[in-house]
Amino acid sequence: MNPYILLVTGMIVVIGLILGLRLHAFLALIIAALLVAWLTPGDLIHQYGLARGMSEAAARQLETAFFADRVAEGFGRTVGQIGLMIAMASIIGEGMLRSGAADRIVRTTLRLVGQERAPRAFVASGFLLGIPVFFDTVFYLVIPLIKAVRLRSGRHYLWYILALIAGGSITHSLVPPTPGPLFVAAEFKIGLAMMIGMGCLIGLFCSAAGYLFAKWADARWDLPLRETPESLARMEDLMARDESELPWTWLALLPIILPVVLIAVAAIYPTPFLKALGDKNVALMIGAALAVWLLYRWGAREEFEAGIREALVGAGGIILITGAGGAFGTVLQQTHIGGMIEQLRASAAILPVAFLLTAAIRSSSGSATVAMITTAGAFAGMARPEILGFHPVYLAMAIGCGSKPVSWLNDSAFWIMTRMSGMTEREGLKTISPLMLIMGVVGIIVTMIFARLFPLI
Repeated sequence: MNPYILLVTGMIVVIGLILGLRLHAFLALIIAALLVAWLTPGDLIHQYGLARGMSEAAARQLETAFFADRVAEGFGRTVGQIGLMIAMASIIGEGMLRSGAADRIVRTTLRLVGQERAPRAFVASGFLLGIPVFFDTVFYLVIPLIKAVRLRSGRHYLWYILALIAGGSITHSLVPPTPGPLFVAAEFKIGLAMMIGMGCLIGLFCSAAGYLFAKWADARWDLPLRETPESLARMEDLMARDESELPWTWLALLPIILPVVLIAVAAIYPTPFLKALGDKNVALMIGAALAVWLLYRWGAREEFEAGIREALVGAGGIILITGAGGAFGTVLQQTHIGGMIEQLRASAAILPVAFLLTAAIRSSSGSATVAMITTAGAFAGMARPEILGFHPVYLAMAIGCGSKPVSWLNDSAFWIMTRMSGMTEREGLKTISPLMLIMGVVGIIVTMIFARLFPLI
């Protein structure tokens, strides 16, 4: 069977099960992986093994392996690579939320830029918080502050909301340790320091474009603050909380900044000691330990155990989905699809193709993470500089940018953003959906320019 047919079959199964049967993404990915593994002819698996540098005997052994064993191997390898990091990132996020560290970061940013520049504060806070904290959680955290600022200023409500989305949603797709970019980095064997640095760089361009659209949209449409007097009173109470109850700013930033610094320093100065501290698992463990201490010191004592428990329960679901995505990606690679995609080598088409494929899956399934995992599996076989003509990090950026368009009615985050902000579906479709599209398009254009001018090989 042709590898392209197997690829399309697998993707149709994933999207169909998620959209048609409302099946959990973990089950949809595992079922698709089992089907593709079962349908893949032995000669394609053999060709894949030889292309990966296996001996003839090893390639024959892979060819004759039971199809479910190949799925299980891909699942286990993926979880082994990034499972611990996802768990630590979840603890960091939950600890920062419950201790008030995330609240402190937003308040400090607002105070530094002033209320007149509040949109800049929200885009900057969203960008920073979107690195360790899932975007929907960032939105839950900051939206009451946005409403309180709108209550005081009397205007720019739409600008505030879209600015927050422009900052927080882009790092969710481009910067580890959120699951999508973390998985792509592991699949393409990209160092975390490189992935974080390039993700932040490309993300700045995307967020800037989103910020400008947010400003334009706010001048064009007025979004009213649809709240009851009781909820407005609660927002005022939130802004009036005593800041002495929150962690100091430098401590609030530490669980995010320190792991990034350790990873970057280890990449620049790879001494044995720094390499140990800068190991991706160790660095995130240190960040998680700091977040747990913040939760113990500044959070409610009765929430300490509950916070850690909820962080790990949430991480478990993400690890299962990511592991299933790894299994699906593994069996897609074993169809030798990479050998056929390599026909695009020496062509600038590879980046927009990856972008468009990710965007198609994202728009169909509603999940940015599923879209990134699925596309990364299809392109992993050619994520090498000698094939691409540039560093694989640019291919990772193209996939991350492709996970932005289009957020619409099948996206759970779309409903969170509209319901929490008081938008109607129509208002969300004419503001949030084009915002995501603009950020994605700007991101792929910037990525293609950087890949041409600075191939990093």
